[in-house]
Amino acid sequence: MAETLATAKSELVEQAHRRMREVIPDNDWTPRQKLALTCRILFDGGHDSGLAGQITTRAETPGTYYTQRLGLGFDEVTEDNLVHVDEDLNVLNGEGMPNPANRFHSWVYRARPDVNCIIHTHPLHTAALSMLEKPLVVSHMDTTPLFDDCAFLETWPGIPVGNEEGEIISAALGDKRGLLLAHHGMLVAGSTIEEACVLALLFERAAKLQLMASSAGTIRPLPPELAREAHDWVSTPKRDQATFSYYARRALRDHPDCISRPATGDTVTANGVSAAGDSTVADPTVVDPTDVAPADAAPAGAVRIGAKGGA
Repeated sequence: MAETLATAKSELVEQAHRRMREVIPDNDWTPRQKLALTCRILFDGGHDSGLAGQITTRAETPGTYYTQRLGLGFDEVTEDNLVHVDEDLNVLNGEGMPNPANRFHSWVYRARPDVNCIIHTHPLHTAALSMLEKPLVVSHMDTTPLFDDCAFLETWPGIPVGNEEGEIISAALGDKRGLLLAHHGMLVAGSTIEEACVLALLFERAAKLQLMASSAGTIRPLPPELAREAHDWVSTPKRDQATFSYYARRALRDHPDCISRPATGDTVTANGVSAAGDSTVADPTVVDPTDVAPADAAPAGAVRIGAKGGA
């Protein structure tokens, strides 16, 4: 006999969050492994544009972070070829050099102590939308994690290799998790690598939906209260971990070279998923037929912010 058919929605939401915290295990990939996985996930998600774009995460030493080596595409990044740099982009560990455009990441990290991972890419639909000088519109349930959580830099300040662009971009981002840069691309800032990776995928999906919907008619807005409810429902650490783990399993099937080992401390079953329900992949050639893309991931509304000058 059902016992919850008269339970209030707010209580059911809290029960679901509590259950996710209890049941979904933490993954134990290292930051370097998660960064390498993110590069491959975003490559598969259409975020590659030659050598354009940077993905960084704070390192253990304050004022330093890991990023990819200039000259490598997202599909070539591994946990072993990342570089460890300081805020001046001096290489502390690793070979080669970082992308000089990483300089604005240093400004964002300084302005936002809550941010631990920054992703900046030029995916096709986001880049196309940026050319229209229009903000990202979030009008679908799947993209609500970006609702009222995506700013807009409507003036292109030029190539982002100077400190001027660092000041402009960090100011435009403000306290949001996303930023659409006119004539350029997207930026997301997450408290975890998992959060940033999921938001980056949703950002490109939101831009694609916006372009498709606007070509067919007028986009109708979501009710703000319900959109905020959906934003908060999806935007939780456990949901980010579960979604990231799904995409990581998928990436490891096609890119088994990206990390040197799966997550440790797991018992791996024949289908590549740990007995604990984690995302470890034992054999990247084995496809789990139960894998289904999450249907309730999402982006957010846009806040228009003008640039404070040129580069």
